[in-house]
Amino acid sequence: MRGEASVLHADLDAFYASVEQRDAPHLRGRPVIVGGGVVLAASYEAKARGVRTAMGGRQARELCPDAIVVPPRMDAYSQASKDVFAIFRDTTPLVEGLSIDEAFLEVGGLRRIAGTPEEIAVRLRARVRAEVGLPISVGVARTKFLAKVASAVSKPDGLLVVEPEGEEEFLLPLPVERLWGVGAVTAEKLHRIGIRTVGQLAELEEATAERLLGRAAGAHLHALARLRDPRPVDTTRRRGSIGSQRALGTRARTADELDVILTQLLDRLTRRLREHDRVCRTVVLRLRYGDYAKATRSHSVRHPTDRTAVLLSVARSLLAGALPTIEQRGITLIGISLSQLGRVDSVQPELPIEWDDGARLDTVLDSVRDRFGAASVARATQLGRDPGWSTPVLPEHE
Repeated sequence: MRGEASVLHADLDAFYASVEQRDAPHLRGRPVIVGGGVVLAASYEAKARGVRTAMGGRQARELCPDAIVVPPRMDAYSQASKDVFAIFRDTTPLVEGLSIDEAFLEVGGLRRIAGTPEEIAVRLRARVRAEVGLPISVGVARTKFLAKVASAVSKPDGLLVVEPEGEEEFLLPLPVERLWGVGAVTAEKLHRIGIRTVGQLAELEEATAERLLGRAAGAHLHALARLRDPRPVDTTRRRGSIGSQRALGTRARTADELDVILTQLLDRLTRRLREHDRVCRTVVLRLRYGDYAKATRSHSVRHPTDRTAVLLSVARSLLAGALPTIEQRGITLIGISLSQLGRVDSVQPELPIEWDDGARLDTVLDSVRDRFGAASVARATQLGRDPGWSTPVLPEHE
């Protein structure tokens, strides 16, 4: 027996743009683009005209000249996320956050006190709309994978339940791009041998899929195509890292511009570390070059830290090592992750303790930003510059 369709995948629709339309009534029903140089989000009215996330601002305005372009408001998006996640956790204690705007919820044990999974999903959507003012799509299925696909198919502002007996009928006709982990490169490999639907991939032998896509990826995707996904909703997993990134478009960037963007990303992430009493040991620099090839560089410090100056120094060193390649190939995305996280109270202070080492400055700046907003104080190098809006991540689950 396959079990009950009791996993919910809840995903806020066009999240940033929906928050803007919620807070500014004159934007409702109109095409909205969040971000100028690069599209961070687009309302469904703009998406209908071909605008997509990470698209260059000029191309987006050519496709949708009547779009209203608004600057991002990360504080507003963070608060909306917190409000929605509070509703998730009020619905069930079994919540696994995936990002700032989506989560899995396990509701199988709530039938007697809260009704069927579908009834719970209906109430969840109604609460998010009434209490937070945002549309949300929900997929309900037996596995996390199918629930995620169902929520995507139900968009915008929809609800789709995939019962166990209807799983094959639902999944197999869908394009292979719907599989979790199939990007443009993998899709092209499959298309070249005539595989365009999930059902066609499921008909392959597993060994053939592994030979075509690589052992790990082939086995994973073949299992999903054959409806095998044993992963439970995981509420205990702590984030091994936190990160932030910025799409840069295609124009050339100077070393100074990249340094400003890098500094902004580090400032945001180290503030988040301190907010959640975390320290880290490893800094990871992620790059996407002008030819869209990706690269990763990392370095670990000897002792875990939450100090902005220390971690920024490491990040700058990693970027300096990549600059020759960037000059040759260009750059379209830069990102930073802080990994090997630990609790601040688990770190022993080293002697001699240097009281004027920057920790006090970090604390003061955090307090100012908490009281007056993230943009209230900035480094001198950032004055008059692009604010460098980045994609935030959901803070660690405590």
